[in-house]
Parts: sequence; C-alpha cells; structure tokens
Amino acid sequence: MVVSVLMRKSRSSKKTVDPRIFFFCNNLCSIFSRSLYYLTLLIVIFFFLIYLWLSFTTLISDNVLQICVLSRKLNDPCCLADGSKPVFQKSTNLTTKSDVIGKDEAFGDENKSRDKNLTDYSKDGDMGSIQSSTFATETSGDRVYGVNVISVVDSKTKNKSKEEQDDYIKPKSEEEGYALRAVTKYLQVQRSWISTRKKVENSRSCEGKGVFVYDLPTKFNRDLLVDCIDMVPWSNMCKFFKNDGFGEPIENLGQGWFRTHQYALETILHSRVLKHPCRVYNESQAKIFYVPFYGGFDVLRWHFKNVSNDVKDRLGIEVLKWLGSKESWRRNAGKDHVFVLGKISWDFRRNKLSWGSSFLDMQEMQNPTKLLIERHPWEVNDIAIPHPTYFHPKTDYDIISWQNKMSSKPRRNLVSFAGGARPGNPNSIRSTLIEQCTLFPDQCRFLNCSDGSCDKPENVIKLFQDSEFCMQPPGDSPTRKSVFDSLISGCIPVMFDPYTAYYQYAWHLPEDHKRYSVYINQEDVKEKRVNVVEKLMAKTPREREDMRSYIVQHLLPGLVYGDSNATFDRFRDAFDITFDNLIEKINKLV
Repeated sequence: MVVSVLMRKSRSSKKTVDPRIFFFCNNLCSIFSRSLYYLTLLIVIFFFLIYLWLSFTTLISDNVLQICVLSRKLNDPCCLADGSKPVFQKSTNLTTKSDVIGKDEAFGDENKSRDKNLTDYSKDGDMGSIQSSTFATETSGDRVYGVNVISVVDSKTKNKSKEEQDDYIKPKSEEEGYALRAVTKYLQVQRSWISTRKKVENSRSCEGKGVFVYDLPTKFNRDLLVDCIDMVPWSNMCKFFKNDGFGEPIENLGQGWFRTHQYALETILHSRVLKHPCRVYNESQAKIFYVPFYGGFDVLRWHFKNVSNDVKDRLGIEVLKWLGSKESWRRNAGKDHVFVLGKISWDFRRNKLSWGSSFLDMQEMQNPTKLLIERHPWEVNDIAIPHPTYFHPKTDYDIISWQNKMSSKPRRNLVSFAGGARPGNPNSIRSTLIEQCTLFPDQCRFLNCSDGSCDKPENVIKLFQDSEFCMQPPGDSPTRKSVFDSLISGCIPVMFDPYTAYYQYAWHLPEDHKRYSVYINQEDVKEKRVNVVEKLMAKTPREREDMRSYIVQHLLPGLVYGDSNATFDRFRDAFDITFDNLIEKINKLV
C-alpha cells in the first residue's frame, strides 16, 4: 500500500515539471551560441584593427587630419589629408629611407671620395631619419609636418604636373606613383610662396621684412672655421674662407670672380644677412629670425674622423637647447626661424651608415625653414637654393658686362662634359657619356676631373663658355654645382635626372624646364637606346640661341650670390630672391 502510493507520487512528479524551465534552458543555449558568434566576430575585428594600426599612422597638423600609410616598400608615410590627395611628410617618430622612389642611382652608394672633387662635391646617402632621444621643446601643441597641398594646386596644374612627371620617371608601382606626384605637389606649395614683388624698387622697402640675427656663441659658427687646415685630409680649406666666404680672387676671369667652395653657402649668406638693410636689433620688429649655425661645416669636420654619432650630433643638440631658452623661438615653435645649411639634406639625416648627423631629423627642426644646396624631395620646409658659383658681382655693370660677353661668345663645341667616371657605381651613366663624347671629337669635349683638371675653376668655366650644351649627369647625389656654373656661362645644361634641378630649385628656376635645359632619360642612356651627342646635333641654331638668350638675360642674375657690399638697382640676385620668398612664406604660415 505504501509502495503503491509512492509510485503514484513519483509518476505524478514527472508530469508536474514546469515547462518554463525548458524554455529558459533553450533561451540560455541560444543566447550563449549567439554570444559566442559575436565574440568570435569581435576578436576577428580586434585583430584586424591591430593590423591596421600597424600599417597606418594618424597625424593631426594645422587642424588637418592625416592618415599615413606605412609599408615595407614605401618607408616614407603616404598621408591622406582630409579633403586632399596623398602628401608625403614624416615625423621624427616615423622611419624613412631613400628607396621611396625605387631608384638607387638617385643617391648612389656610400663613396668616401665624394668630397675630393670640388666640382661634383656632394653626398649621396640614405634619405632616412633616426629616432631622436634628445630633449623636446615646447611647441604650443601645434607641430606641423606638412601642408594641405590641394589648396594651392588647381586641376589644370595637377594634370600638367602628372604629365611632366610621367615624362621624367615611369613609376614601377602605385606607391612610387604616389611618391612622385607628391614631389611635384610639394614644389607647387613652394612656388606658392614666391614673392609677387616684380619691381626691384618695391622690394627695397623694409616694411614688414625685419630680419633678426641671433648672436650665437662663436662655437656654433666662427670657431668651426678655425680648424680649416685639418677639416679635410687632402686640402687646406682656409683659403676658401677669405673674402666673406668667397675665397681667393681669380684675376684672369675678371672682376667679381673667386675660388668659391661649393660648401660656402653658410658663410656667404651670413655675411649678406649681417649687412642687410632690413636687419633689426629688436626681436619684436622681426619677421624672420636667422640662426647663424654652420651645421654644414660641423658635419664636414667629422666626415673623415673616427668619432661616435653622439659627437657628431652634440653641437646640433646644443644649438637647439640654446634656442629653446628664447621666447622668440617658443612663440611660433620655430616656424619663423631660418637655418642655412651649406650641404645636401642627406648629410643631416643619418640613417644606418655613420655618415653625417641627424640634425634635420630632430623633432625641433621640423618647423623651421632650412635653406640647402639640395633638398629632401618630401620635406616641404627644405628649400633648395643655388649652389654658390665662382661669380659674385658687386654692381649692375658687373652683371651686364658678363651677360654681353656670354651672349656674344663664340661656341666652338656643340657639347662638353666636365666630370669623372664612376666605375664602382653600376647605376652611373657617366662612362657611357664619356664613351659617346669621345666618338665625336669634333662635336664633344671631355674634361676629366679624375686627374685634377677641374681643381682650377678657370678650366671649367672656359670649357662651358666654349660649349653650346653641358652634360650634367648625377654624381654622388642628384644635384651638381656644375649645373649653375654652366648656366652662368651660357651653356645649356643637359639633364638626365629630374632630381638634379627640376624637383629642387622651385624659387630660382622656372617650372617650364624646356626653356633652359634639355632632358634625356638616364635609363635610355644606360640601355644605349639614345646617343646624347647625336640627339643634341638635331637641335637647330635658332633653338640653341633662344634657350641661351633666356638663360643669360633672364636667369643668370638670379643664380649668383652678389658681393656682401653689392648695390644692385636693376637686378635681384639669388640672395634677394631667397629673402623675399622667405618673407612671403612666413607671412602665409605664421
């Protein structure tokens, strides 16, 4: 009986289980499975975002959001500014290398003999940056790494620039295409700073053009010249520092000619600024602040000495610390400050090799304007200005007399080349050019700089005076002093690399390169698809005369640095053009 009751109760208990329990279990399982699905999706998204974070960098500058893409091939970041096309500009915290354009021949291999040839005296190198472990200066929170270039490039100019770019270098990848277009866009930005003052008399006014010269401790400039005897192993540099940096006079070339070293830019411009009529002695009246730091000579003195990188960087760090104590520097984060550095940009952007310093990769050096003989193509605040030539006129008459002489000078040679071969550089076209030149002895003359023939400026200048065209292949770096020596001699330069001049001197050479030069792609020369001498023979006498007339009458005055006591009424020399454009740049940006 008891058992029977228990059995009934047991059956009865199975039937009375609440069905909501099963519903709850089913819902719980469903929620768990959905949560697992979403969790998996979130994990995938998380790792995808991590991947993007490793490939992109975001910069905010001048209220413009920039997303910068980094890749193994393009180590300079490709930055997409809000509302703009890609721009190429880097912070010191980003790593860059010269292979952004994918052509080793533009910069060459490390070559310790580069400084021995005064005619072709530049450094190749890695276009790299180094992470700076130096102090940080207060910059009022608005560090600038680039400019929204679209604001100064209209659609017509963009199309023209792309066509020109394609004529010079055929990009091998989409990344190279972006990089090459960015070069042209940065040049357009720099051309937007060209002063609109066309009349010389209007440029004489000093209203709003005050320049303040810092009285730096002499260890940052003059003291660096004291060791001129031992600065380089093979030459006494002291003779080049005479006459305000012009060097010794060259009597047989006439008035205003000096044996000027191609690294003399720092001393030449320092002397000009000290005597400038717009110099002010009150910081509150200044538009430009000039920092007379001889960074190029600081680099040069260590080139051939076995010292550590800390030693090479020490003076640059110290001058920035000195500036950091000045309210005038902190006020605009250095944007209204100007440095003149008489070497090429790569000498101040040391990467893996021990050559040079890291001065221009320091964080504090991103905002100031840097005047150099060769600029970094993706640094908008690097401004390339002409290499110093041997001619430094003092008056209008000096310029006019030289113009008349070069316009009427008979040209016995169709083409000439002053330089040396680069047998150790497989990318160099110099040996091919020398071979082609010697095949036409009646048309082409070769001056071999390897045997010291170019050590005398007279030899080079007289060769250029006698020539219609002067071949200007890249050497240890793309630019050459010889380009400007040929131009002031009325010799039409033949370019083989757009980085030699076209992508460099936006303030001093016109955008229409065909008016003053001939371009022949160096790849065509290397592959022997073109004979340069034969191609130049096809130029008519009228074409040559038109180009030479434009060079001598229009370009020449603006390519020379006049005497420090020069009094020009009709002309503006390279320094005047640079100074007026600096004022325009700072007025627009500060």
